[in-house]
Amino acid sequence: MPEAGLRILVTNDDGVHAPGLEVLATIARRLGSEVWVVAPETNQSGASHSLTLSRPLRIRRISRRHFAVDGTPTDCVLLALQKIVEGPVDLVLSGVNRGGNLGEDVTYSGTVAAAMEATVLGVRAVALSQCCRNGHPVKWATAEHHAPEILRRLWRADWPEGVLININFPDRVTASVRGVRIARQGKRKVGDALVERIDPRGEPYYWIGALREEEAWAEGTDLAAIADGYISVTPVHLDLTHHESMDSFRKMFEEGRSPNAH
Repeated sequence: MPEAGLRILVTNDDGVHAPGLEVLATIARRLGSEVWVVAPETNQSGASHSLTLSRPLRIRRISRRHFAVDGTPTDCVLLALQKIVEGPVDLVLSGVNRGGNLGEDVTYSGTVAAAMEATVLGVRAVALSQCCRNGHPVKWATAEHHAPEILRRLWRADWPEGVLININFPDRVTASVRGVRIARQGKRKVGDALVERIDPRGEPYYWIGALREEEAWAEGTDLAAIADGYISVTPVHLDLTHHESMDSFRKMFEEGRSPNAH
């Protein structure tokens, strides 16, 4: 049952025609009484938290509350919250991404970046991703089935300031998902999938492939949760400061010699 008065913005990084966006809009309509969709005109995967500064942006209206922006996911959220949506937004949902956003992926992900921008602007935000394997159908029904109840619980909870939620659904059919795990961000071994080719003029060019290698995951991480068949829910803090290091560095500069001393 949608919550009366809950206004939701839906966006993504796979583009305005992506099937995951339609899935997320369906999820949002089960949660809120008013849903707006503002997404990139084209696929922006890997765009991270980037703004378009070198050219003007254009907005294309598809229907009453459905728009496309010829920019990044961050551009979409910024324009949606400050220009497109009529009135305040209570919740921003980004996704459902085709493929997981796990471990270090959050630093590259346009899906997560859209949620980051909303958080910077003071709006609660959740990034959602459906894990999948190349060459296999994406199990969109898994996210569509499980997301509404998870989002309801999150919406009713207290969130610390500057925190967004990153949710990943395992590559399993709906009934075989084992549950939900609150998990920390994991870390993977860096791979070397850079593929070199030669163009018709004899010049080299490169494809960046999968730069993360599969291995045994540390317990308690988002990677381990997904590998075990669980939905991972990870609170992500925008404050990137490593607070544990501050005292030692402070002492280094405040108690040590001046940088100009000889």
